[in-house]
Parts: sequence; structure tokens; C-alpha cells
Amino acid sequence: MKLTFLGSGGGRFSAISQRRMTGGFRIDNLNGKNYHVDPGPGALIRTYQFGFDPRNLSGIFVSHAHTDHYNDAEILIEAMTKGMTKSVGTIFGSTSVLEGYDQWGPCISSYHQSKSDTILLKPGNVEEVNGIKVKGTKTIHGDPAGVGFQIDYNGFKLSYTSDTDYFDKLPECHKGADILIASVLRPGSRSINGHMCSRNFIDLINEVNPKVAVMTHLGLKMISSNPVTEAKKIAKETGVKVIAAFDGLSFNVNFKNPRRFRLISLKDVESQNHSTSHAMYTSERRNSYQTAIKNNEFDELTILRKNAN
Repeated sequence: MKLTFLGSGGGRFSAISQRRMTGGFRIDNLNGKNYHVDPGPGALIRTYQFGFDPRNLSGIFVSHAHTDHYNDAEILIEAMTKGMTKSVGTIFGSTSVLEGYDQWGPCISSYHQSKSDTILLKPGNVEEVNGIKVKGTKTIHGDPAGVGFQIDYNGFKLSYTSDTDYFDKLPECHKGADILIASVLRPGSRSINGHMCSRNFIDLINEVNPKVAVMTHLGLKMISSNPVTEAKKIAKETGVKVIAAFDGLSFNVNFKNPRRFRLISLKDVESQNHSTSHAMYTSERRNSYQTAIKNNEFDELTILRKNAN
């Protein structure tokens, strides 16, 4: 399994400024399937930028109805379903995301839900799909229907808190996590409503005791204070390996020994599928027919043929 962070920023002001990208993260080769988690603004572009293909997704997770978590979900669903022509994949989402809750959502239209299976995530509920078990976890956040989740694959557990206040039962929600990914908006001990700070993350790690902890969804104050320094402080206090996510961070997960891995910093790639580089134009034209045929993009292929004639 490989984890890749297509964005490590979070909160509305990080999303607006794009000081850190907000594309969420990918889980690749989990029992042979690929998933995109919380595809915020820029998720599609960042997918190509870091050398991935959104058409090979098997599922999309959206934790709650805030723009920095759901913005690119529908276009990724279109990619996953080959332009809404194939019945493919699974959409995991909170009540607010899939059905709407009070003033929040729905964030994914009934049209975009029509070609994929949908799984409604609620705290405590466990669903099984593609050889994995997915448990919804409770959050306390601006969207009252929002959720985190924990994936269980043959006893190996990956937890994601999503956006939430720290509360007494939060550690219980993520009990047994081998890898704990948490939204940590602010440094130090001053949190804001609906989000954790470094102090909260320390408390959570001490209770859950994961093999590896990753802090992401970093706000402007966290970014300005140097997240790597914060991660080192948290690691020293907890004794757990702590990673401060950055844009393009990738690492392979060893199920038997999660602590052993090498961090990779992905660079922007020139892709024939997505590029504004003038130098790529000739190559793109030459490969358009082959690419369209390979990915069943018949509308584009028809247009190209008409233009060629």
C-alpha cells in the first residue's frame, strides 16, 4: 500500500491562498484498489501533477460538506466512471455529503452517484467492500454530520480523523490504528472550534499509540510556524514516529513493520495526459488517438477525427 498526499493544507484560508495544496490524499494498492480521500480544490490537477491517473480509482471518500474536502469529488467520479459511461467504484460519504443535512450538502449530485455504489458513513457503523472494512468515526465539527473513518485490512488499521475537535471519546474511535492520519490545523496548545492543535494531537497519539502518526490539513499558522519542527516536538513527547505531511509526500506502507519506510518527495511531472507545456503539444497530438482509445474517451476521439478530416 502507498500513501500520497496531493495536498497538506486545510481550512478555508489555506484553501483560498493555496499556500499549501488542498487535494487530499490517495491510498493506492490497498488490496489491489486505489482510493482518493477528501479531494478538495485542485485534487484533479494535483493527481496528474504528481504522476497519478484518476481513471484508475476504485473509490472516493468524502468526510464532510466543506469545500476544502469535497470540491473536486464530482470530477474525480467522472474520471473513475470513464465519463459517467461505466458503473464503477464506490463513493463513501457522510450523510451531509450524500443526502444533505440541514444547511450542509448534498455535495455530490444524484447524477454523479448514479454510476457507483454509495456507502453512507456514520459513526460506529462498519461496512465491508473490496476486501476491507470501513468504520465511520465520530467528529465534532461545523458540519454536524461529518465523519472520520478507520480502514481495517486483515487486521492492519489506517485511521483518519478528518476535521474535529478533540473530545474524550476520540481516542476510542481510532483505537488500534497502526497509522493515524489527523487534521491538525494549528501549532501549540491553542485550538479553534472544530479543529485540533498540536497539543490535542499529542493527547490523541498517547491514547491511541499508533506505529506512525501523520499530521495534515495544516492551517496558515501551522504552516508559518514550521510543521516539521512541530512534528519533531510531538514525536519527542509521545515516542511515536510523527510525520508532517507536505505536498507531494509519498511512502510505501509495510504492513508487518509500518515504522520502516522511506519518505519520497514527488516532483511535478510532464504528462501527455495533462500539460500546458508548449513543448508537449506535438507529442500530445501524436498520442491523442491512442490515449482516447485506451481510456474509452469516445467523445474526444470523435472530435479529433472530425478535426483531422
